[in-house]
Amino acid sequence: MDKLTVSLHNTLPMRLEASFDCASGELVALVGPSGSGKTSLLRAVAGLLRAPGLRGAITVGDGKRRIPWFDSEQGINLAPQQRRVGLVFQHYALFPHLSAMDNVALAAGARPSGAAAAEALQGRLEALFRRLGLAGLAQRRPAELSGGQQQRVALARALMRVGPPADGSVGPGVMLLDEPFSAVDAPTRQTLYRELASLRQSLSTPMLLVTHDLAEARRLADRVVILDAGETLQTGTPASVFASPRNARVAELVGIQNHFKGRFFKDEPGWGRLQWGVGADALNLRVADKNRIEDGVDVTWVLAGELVDVGPPGHGVELGPAGGAKAMPANTLHCRLQEMLSLGETSLCTLAPEKMPGEILTLNLSGALLRRLDARPGASLLLHIAPAAVHIMPVRGNT
Repeated sequence: MDKLTVSLHNTLPMRLEASFDCASGELVALVGPSGSGKTSLLRAVAGLLRAPGLRGAITVGDGKRRIPWFDSEQGINLAPQQRRVGLVFQHYALFPHLSAMDNVALAAGARPSGAAAAEALQGRLEALFRRLGLAGLAQRRPAELSGGQQQRVALARALMRVGPPADGSVGPGVMLLDEPFSAVDAPTRQTLYRELASLRQSLSTPMLLVTHDLAEARRLADRVVILDAGETLQTGTPASVFASPRNARVAELVGIQNHFKGRFFKDEPGWGRLQWGVGADALNLRVADKNRIEDGVDVTWVLAGELVDVGPPGHGVELGPAGGAKAMPANTLHCRLQEMLSLGETSLCTLAPEKMPGEILTLNLSGALLRRLDARPGASLLLHIAPAAVHIMPVRGNT
């Protein structure tokens, strides 16, 4: 099984403390702010990063076929042309004086000798052009192509590079995508997403995607690697990382808006109590206890808005035998709707919990729900917070 494994350490000119892997046929997204080391890691895999102090290893393959591209202890550092890397750049990087076909053919290396080999190469090129919807465009130069067509040519060039080796390159191929869709318009981007998804069904190549777009990472990636200042903070599926960040910094980097402080107390086996606020007005939320946090410690916690049920005042209140209201069910919260910002079919809603001055909740709510509730700024709403909606993280310094 072909697999890319990366473990790199560096100090100058940029800090790196990153470790991750990417299996055959898997797409892993490197996500982080500007300067987090995403592109530096991509360049390191491609053999383009020249840092004298770089330490660690980059290997491809698995088991007996595990081949080092870089190993500081063994003194191995293959040149870019010796690595079977297909690199798709943000701004295409096509040669303007060459046709689309010639741009792609360059990735195959030296022209083969012999009629049979030349015919086989031409067949591969034509098959790639048909596969990517470029038939009839082979002789056009980049300036005669649309942005989406240029990006398809760049993708074809990368696929040609990771195909069967004919130029002395070593090991299985690896695809590297450096923000490849950011320079095209939204309709073209959607088309390219579909083409990439289609290619992946038949491509058994590890793929690394650098993106600053969290929605793109969630849509395309099997796993994400969260980077900050060159360091790997967390790795996992998009669903697990975005719903269960490892710490407050990861929560910030993945754009979680509902991030609060509290204190955690153990309760019955498997369950705990999250105290939000202080004094008599503190809200106590019933939460799952995974035995990872000690009793009575300060924590930070995030709220998954998609698991929050929103209703009108009194929604879900049980009535006693005489018709009087019983105590509110666990994890309910009265809020005042402060602001609604329309985002098409949904609205970004800001809610202020009653008896919790200074705290703000932000939820994306559907227009249909808001119309059904006749919700408008100033209205009172009741939130029911499912225990699964709460993810608790220790504060640094807690044991």
